[in-house]
Amino acid sequence: MKSSDQVGNTTMHFVTEFVLLGFPGQRKMQNFFFSLILVVCLLTLLGNGAIVCAVKWDRQLHTPTYIFLGNFAFLEIWYVSSTVPNMLVNILSDTKTISFTGCFLQFYFFFSLGTTEGFFLSVMAYDRYLAICRPLHYPSIMTGKFCVIMVCVCSVTGFLYYPIPIIRISQLPFCGSNIIDHFVCDPGPLFALACIPAPSTELICYTFNSVIIFGPFLSILGSYTLVLRAVLCVLSGTGQTKAFSTCRSHLMVVSLFYGTLMVMHVSPTSGNPAQMQKTVTLVYSAVTPLLNPVVYSLQNKDMKDALKKVLGLRINQN
Repeated sequence: MKSSDQVGNTTMHFVTEFVLLGFPGQRKMQNFFFSLILVVCLLTLLGNGAIVCAVKWDRQLHTPTYIFLGNFAFLEIWYVSSTVPNMLVNILSDTKTISFTGCFLQFYFFFSLGTTEGFFLSVMAYDRYLAICRPLHYPSIMTGKFCVIMVCVCSVTGFLYYPIPIIRISQLPFCGSNIIDHFVCDPGPLFALACIPAPSTELICYTFNSVIIFGPFLSILGSYTLVLRAVLCVLSGTGQTKAFSTCRSHLMVVSLFYGTLMVMHVSPTSGNPAQMQKTVTLVYSAVTPLLNPVVYSLQNKDMKDALKKVLGLRINQN
């Protein structure tokens, strides 16, 4: 749908809603995508929800490492909820429309939650650095108060970071086509729909994306460089194996999370075909949150024991 404004003798039609094409195809293929994404969403909510409950109910997990993990899992639930429900509705819809305001609200929450996740991964890497490199100072630094402060700082900063580029993009004139060849409102397709070139806004968006990706990533890299140096220089063979095992899962999550983000939002948007954008976005918006509980938590013995206690307690109460 478009609204019209009269400027001189020219009538300008401005977009009031967008059409998200999603995954085009026959109805059978649409139903397959719907079923697959629904299962992924439910498993993601179940896995991350179980982690949140385990951290909350098991006192043995009331340590900084698991407090950060529980908050990260809680964040993953909201991260998935910001896009996947609308994606499912879009698949079943005949019109596949989203309002102008709804599009940019989705844009804001999706990117803000993703930014907050990056900050959390950086803090979790710092936690591992302190635990391995400064074990004697760890209890005095990673106090409960400090954990709460770090959680609040990550969340507030993540949600205050993206309003500027989002407002700049929303103020562009969208007076042509309103069809977005994607299943989420993403900056690349939105820039392509603008009536006029916006190199300054694109540069701002590119710069913000680069800073928010490489900033936490370099912080994580620095933490693990110090961990690696300490492990190789100080610890014995057994100690090295134990130290690496505590970091392995986190490094796998970091690699998956930042690998897909760098492909999408650091490389120039014009060079990414629509199908590649959809595939990569689907990976980091739906698949990565599903894998995180398995990779990062469910392989952890303490978390396994806590989940068994929590599930056993719930079953006994019923």
